[in-house]
Amino acid sequence: MDIELRQLRCLVAIVDEGTFTDAALRLGVSQAAVSRTLAALEQALDVRLLRRTSRSVTPTATGTRVVAHARRVLAEAAELLRVAAAGEGTLRVGYAWSALGRHTPAFQRQWAAAHPGTELQLVRVNSPTAGLAEGSCDLAVLRRPLEDRRFDSAIVGLERRLCVMAADEPLARRRSVRLADLTGHTLLVDPRTGTTTPELWPPDARPATEETSDVDDWLTAISTGRRIGMSAEATASQYRRPGVVYRPVRDAEPVAVRLAWWRDDPHPAAQAVIELLTGLYRAP
Repeated sequence: MDIELRQLRCLVAIVDEGTFTDAALRLGVSQAAVSRTLAALEQALDVRLLRRTSRSVTPTATGTRVVAHARRVLAEAAELLRVAAAGEGTLRVGYAWSALGRHTPAFQRQWAAAHPGTELQLVRVNSPTAGLAEGSCDLAVLRRPLEDRRFDSAIVGLERRLCVMAADEPLARRRSVRLADLTGHTLLVDPRTGTTTPELWPPDARPATEETSDVDDWLTAISTGRRIGMSAEATASQYRRPGVVYRPVRDAEPVAVRLAWWRDDPHPAAQAVIELLTGLYRAP
């Protein structure tokens, strides 16, 4: 059974206008074309949809239900077209915890100046692909390797790793810390999107860990002094919290910042974003 959108439009037009003649005028076709289209729809559904008299056209009981569904299908189709068209004028860049840290304002301003016809939207989605797999964004900023082969990515910059702790933590009096200084603490990590794993430490010197999934909960727990955290430096720029301080971890490998996209459907703006972000991260 094949049903076409034009058949549903025809049915709705007949019901709305009340006659085949007025429906034909609304659709810009002949009255005979309206009759043939409706007949084809009734044949496909194997049901009578309309009662026709010399004076009026009214839906049958089944026709009333079909018309209601037809309106929803047509509305969804219109929304699909709107979303597809909006993609040409909107660029959604997803991120999990932090966007681009201190580079975020410059990215937004320089993109607007260079691409005035494409609106940039930053979208926070706390998922491993920062909303890419969910369809919430067109490109995604990621800070951990992407193992899903459906996606491709490019490194656009590097960020230092920072230890995050309560302001009254003894380590906070230092300008920087080492990985070994954190061994005796409990580290709060996000296993889905975070950049910190026990593998950063030698097997015999790994700190205890607890899991979280939200940056606000993470900061709240750290501010109590019962837990510490470690994150890319972008987090320090985006999330300043009273009672929480950030200190560089001087012997930890930096975090690679990646831009990711669908491998079989790369976004047209991907290369332009890569070039802009690479330039921002390379700038002094």
